[in-house]
Amino acid sequence: MKKEKNCCENSIKKIKPIDKGIQCNEFLVYFPAQHQKEQPGMEYLMKPLPLFDNPNHCDNQRLKDKVAIITGGDSGIGRAVAVAFAKEGAKLILVYYNEHQDACEIKQYIENLGGCVELIAGDLKDPSFSKYIVETTIEKYGKIDILVNNAGVQYPQKSLLDISEQQFDITMKTNLYAVFYLTKAVLPYLKEGASIINTSSITTYYGEPELIDYASSKGALIGFTRSLATNLAKKKIRVNAVAPGTFWTPLQPSSWTSDKIPSFGSTSDLKRAGQPYEIASTYVYLASPESSYTTGQVIHVNGGEYKG
Repeated sequence: MKKEKNCCENSIKKIKPIDKGIQCNEFLVYFPAQHQKEQPGMEYLMKPLPLFDNPNHCDNQRLKDKVAIITGGDSGIGRAVAVAFAKEGAKLILVYYNEHQDACEIKQYIENLGGCVELIAGDLKDPSFSKYIVETTIEKYGKIDILVNNAGVQYPQKSLLDISEQQFDITMKTNLYAVFYLTKAVLPYLKEGASIINTSSITTYYGEPELIDYASSKGALIGFTRSLATNLAKKKIRVNAVAPGTFWTPLQPSSWTSDKIPSFGSTSDLKRAGQPYEIASTYVYLASPESSYTTGQVIHVNGGEYKG
């Protein structure tokens, strides 16, 4: 496997504050109807582009010289976490599947911020890829301090009868097995103070009827998080999870039909979807020494849609 080195020439423009949207009966429409045929989806094709960089973020260097591996780091929540980590001084390994343009754009963006980042493309469902990620990270930076298991897929189906064995297998291997593979590969290199952060989902708490396999995989991830946290407590390695609600990421237009997009997020108390940068600071907290007494926890960020 080869590390991704070719980066796009186009730079990313400075993000703008959240648009107020267009009034449509009972809710504001922030996103026009759109659909992408393949998962996890391409961020550069989304309209409007997700906001991954917090314009009000203060550079506190809470992660100075820490080395972080972030899966799904090319786009969505993973991209926002990568930018926030870079601003806090972390050195990054961004793992992604095949979204090369998105990955190259965020690499350039982080390097323009003065950050240090390496891209690795591959399939996390393959156990050998996790070993390659770890070997590459150690070769590049000499250590690993933070692991963010963020990559995931979801395939909506109206009924359990519509979920094929192949789909169930792909969902579980991507969302759960991959976390097991990479965490196991990283673990021998983690030292006291290290942090593992898993991305779960609001769906496993309220039970999304069209995402049965996805919600199940994210529910299993909660059990994995809590048990591993207790197991690693004696080594002073912390393990936590974040359960996002509705966030504007490529997973949405690549999952849902176009007619679902305009009302996306309108069921939350805040009547909108979250932008990726609005959750990134949660990951910074869990990765930093500020959360030294926090382990085995799930932090909910969902605009009030679920009261955890």
